[in-house]
Amino acid sequence: MTEKENPPEESDAPETPPPAEKRRLGKILVALFSSIILVAFIGYRYIDDEFHRPANPRADEAKDIHVRPGMSFAQILKLLEKNGLIRSPGLFHFQARLRGGAKSIQAGVYALKASMTPREIYKHLSEGRVARRSFTIPEGYNVREIARTIRRARLADEAEILRLSRDPSFLRELKISATSIEGYLFPDTYHFPVGASSKKILGFMVRTMRRKFSPALREQAKAMGFTIHQTLTLASIIEKETSLSSERPLIAAVFINRLKRRMRLQSDPTVIYGLPHFDGNITKKDLRYDSPYNTYLHRGLPPGPIASPGLESIKSALNPAKVKYLYFVATRDGGHQFSRTYREHRRAVNRYQRR
Repeated sequence: MTEKENPPEESDAPETPPPAEKRRLGKILVALFSSIILVAFIGYRYIDDEFHRPANPRADEAKDIHVRPGMSFAQILKLLEKNGLIRSPGLFHFQARLRGGAKSIQAGVYALKASMTPREIYKHLSEGRVARRSFTIPEGYNVREIARTIRRARLADEAEILRLSRDPSFLRELKISATSIEGYLFPDTYHFPVGASSKKILGFMVRTMRRKFSPALREQAKAMGFTIHQTLTLASIIEKETSLSSERPLIAAVFINRLKRRMRLQSDPTVIYGLPHFDGNITKKDLRYDSPYNTYLHRGLPPGPIASPGLESIKSALNPAKVKYLYFVATRDGGHQFSRTYREHRRAVNRYQRR
């Protein structure tokens, strides 16, 4: 090479790989990206499948899980795991976060089963599907029987119900001017969330009675000179005297006719209510027991209701039959024989009660 010849200039540009290497690199990137997608898909399917797989498909027993206000998500997960309702707290946490997380979970008592999928469990918790229990109060139940029924439904403590039934401050809250809640708990079927307070349960039952005791019925009571308390008292006696719908207006007429004449009501159910102990058979000694509820000894209505009357008995108390009956006696077919005079009544007693 001579001095006059110029050397070839060096280029700063990188060497372009051959087409074959380009294709190989592209395939590697595509394979890598596809692998990432596949792994992510498989991972998601696994997590999603776990969220739809119950901890124990054969477990049918529901467990009450109490999610208290202010509980952290970690505490809730621990509670679920401790009760065997979920297998993987971590996976449950991950799926829950995708659906709103702990902020969606509502406080309350939940009836959950290990046979439920984690997704179903989360749905119950996030939608506030708290456990509810039901009980039915038949017409004619008294407070003690009602308290026992509520306790058997596992909704409240029997002793607490009985305590509240005579608590002056609670009665004032309910605007009941009486010494007891007796007669104000309307007989019906009720549904309450587990954890509802005794006050809430009793308050709702009293409000139900007030809804049933419509403005029209209140006007009827006022026209007859009765307060709501007196109406419920009379209706409760009617309720305990007969189970036959056809007889309720007749029973009402007998008692109202007696009240107008200042005759003693002489109702066995009122005497029984006032007894400290009753073995199922009323005796002459029982009829002489001096309690405010003994209508053989005291004139007028007793101090208050002796049971929870149904709507039919309330209506009968305010719509008595237009008859002049003053007496009735039980017959052998479950009904009653009604009489206008004491002589007629004695004949009916001899016919149906003497053996």
